[in-house]
Amino acid sequence: MPLWSFLEGGGRRAAAVWHRRAGKDSLAANWTGIAAHERIGTYWHMLPTQKQGRKVVWNNIDKQGRRLIDQAFPPPLRAAKREDEMLIEFKVGSIWQVVGSDNYDSLVGTNVLGVIFSEWALTDPRAWDYIRPILVENDGWAIFIYTARGRNHGARMYEMALDHPDWFAEKLTVDDTEVIAADAIEAEREAGMPEEMIEQEFYCSFEAALVGSFYGKLVNQAEQEKRIGDVPWDPSIPVQTWWDIGRSDATSIWFVQLAGLSIRVIDFYENTGEGADHYAKIVQEKPYTYGDRDNGPGHLLPHDANVTDWSTSGKRSRLEILKSLGLNCRVVPKLSVQDGIQAVRTILPRCWFDRTKCERGLEALRQYRHEWNESLQTFTREPVHDWASHPADAFRYGALGMKEVKTEAPTPRRRARAGGWMGS
Repeated sequence: MPLWSFLEGGGRRAAAVWHRRAGKDSLAANWTGIAAHERIGTYWHMLPTQKQGRKVVWNNIDKQGRRLIDQAFPPPLRAAKREDEMLIEFKVGSIWQVVGSDNYDSLVGTNVLGVIFSEWALTDPRAWDYIRPILVENDGWAIFIYTARGRNHGARMYEMALDHPDWFAEKLTVDDTEVIAADAIEAEREAGMPEEMIEQEFYCSFEAALVGSFYGKLVNQAEQEKRIGDVPWDPSIPVQTWWDIGRSDATSIWFVQLAGLSIRVIDFYENTGEGADHYAKIVQEKPYTYGDRDNGPGHLLPHDANVTDWSTSGKRSRLEILKSLGLNCRVVPKLSVQDGIQAVRTILPRCWFDRTKCERGLEALRQYRHEWNESLQTFTREPVHDWASHPADAFRYGALGMKEVKTEAPTPRRRARAGGWMGS
């Protein structure tokens, strides 16, 4: 009711960190149904991916056996329903649609009036950056509903909202709502749910690393050891780039310097829907000198760089295109994802990250995680494929490429640098 009253009173921004099964999506959908009849326009219910949107919202069935969309948007109010697009058109003229943050850039251009960011802590944070200007211009609203997922952008938004006079902020645990009994939580524990997940899902704890994260604890360790901060570029050391190449997906690039035993991660870049010439230009316009410690190729590409689908002509591979644009590249050997994850875990304790330039990449490393299988009460072996995959994959390819670099005996200067990137 506090959130509902805030929205009824004209509130435009809200961060609701509520425990599992607290009714987040139900409340949000019901509010949108009212808003869509008070002001004609387009409204979105956004999940991290469209696939999740179909499962969590479009196909959701409540405790009374009703589909969520039928309860929130009764059929007599509808002019049309499109299953394939997960879209409802109301008789008054408004449109409501379930969308995914995995293709938020394709949504830009729509004059959306209200957006529900469901599972915001797992959503690509850039989605809000793209959508916010639209809502500012048309006095639209945004509601962020989620459970805790470590100290990521979800935690930062909640803490910001607590101190912002125009925002609503609320954290509700099972102790606050009493919706879920203690014996039900104990049953989840006995069924195998990790204690950290219980703390996140039912008690909204931001303190633990994201449960199931491949690298969350190692990134937190880097934070504690003050290896995330100001890491300047050293012009005397060549820069390597580590790539994950996408076409419809994002292309991610890390910029790294190998300084003795330390790995300085000085920069990060990512974009979507651009051609090879764009990324080559971005790399070449930076002031860095590229190469490795043996003056070899400075740009490490994934094994699929030999695929031709990035070429406008369809006759040249991605590797050939980048080489023709002046980048001296080499392809990392094809190894299993698990081998790559282990390689990343091996090198992360040696990494220093520039906090500002690598902010999005670091967030992705924290968020890269196993999928949780609810029915089996265990994590799957394979990673979740979402916005965090691309920066994490690029880092994985770089770590695999590191295996090819000869390990030299540390010189006195390198020994001095081994404990940190400064090494004076």
